[in-house]
Amino acid sequence: MSTRESRPHRGLAAVAAAALGLALAGCAPTADKGPSDTEAGIAITHIHAAVRDPGSGDLLLATHQGLFRQDGADLVAVGPVMDLMGFTVDADGTYYASGHPGLQTDLPEPLGLITSRDRGVSWTVASRGGESDFHALTASTSTVTGYDGTLRTSSDRRTWQERPIAAPPRALAASPDGTLLATTEAGLLRSTDDGATWSTLTPPEPAVLVAWADTSTVVALTTGGRIATSTDAGQSWTLGATVLGEAGALSAGRTSDGALEVIAVVGDTVIRTLDEGATTEVLVG
Repeated sequence: MSTRESRPHRGLAAVAAAALGLALAGCAPTADKGPSDTEAGIAITHIHAAVRDPGSGDLLLATHQGLFRQDGADLVAVGPVMDLMGFTVDADGTYYASGHPGLQTDLPEPLGLITSRDRGVSWTVASRGGESDFHALTASTSTVTGYDGTLRTSSDRRTWQERPIAAPPRALAASPDGTLLATTEAGLLRSTDDGATWSTLTPPEPAVLVAWADTSTVVALTTGGRIATSTDAGQSWTLGATVLGEAGALSAGRTSDGALEVIAVVGDTVIRTLDEGATTEVLVG
């Protein structure tokens, strides 16, 4: 994938040191490719999230090497080198992330919950710095929910409540109005009270990843590698016929003309589909 860096030139040693200095949490970074004098290139590994900025519509990738924004055929590095294990964007444009800092950042290890209000250029620690590495993270207009070995919710981004859940969530997704979904070995779980209680949804195949496209439309990637879609908040489902394969990240939304757009990370390729997987387009790869 083609990348270029928006930060000042730091040289091969600095970029490599930052990548190697990322603390690990079950996932080992590969060495970065250092920028040359004429073109700054970074080899992206482990895309943990691929979502659209709700304000600009830009594609954002949260990776082992930090945050990237798609600019035409290029990916532009935004902000510091960090291992972004968890990443989500609120409807108001606030970015939330968690994971591990690079060597050249003045941030705690692990990051806890960090926030950015300038589209990822700079980050501040909101809470749990040095305590939490949220591998699953989601936000609604009212609540941030994360899993760091314990499920936690916060309405003010500073104080947290521990919540029960039947099994560790692989993915968390919050609708704009706060309905929470979690994919777990115990099934696809749904909560309307910020994780205090849960019910079980029954997609046609078990859900591995899940995302909300709007307040009523849910998209899941199943164990069969197919897309399951619900337009009534998970009460009934349709299952796509095409097998996309095993994906590492999933997001969904509506295009300007109202079509359902699903974005998935399959291997090191980012694809999108407007027809539940029947046809796909490579966005990054």
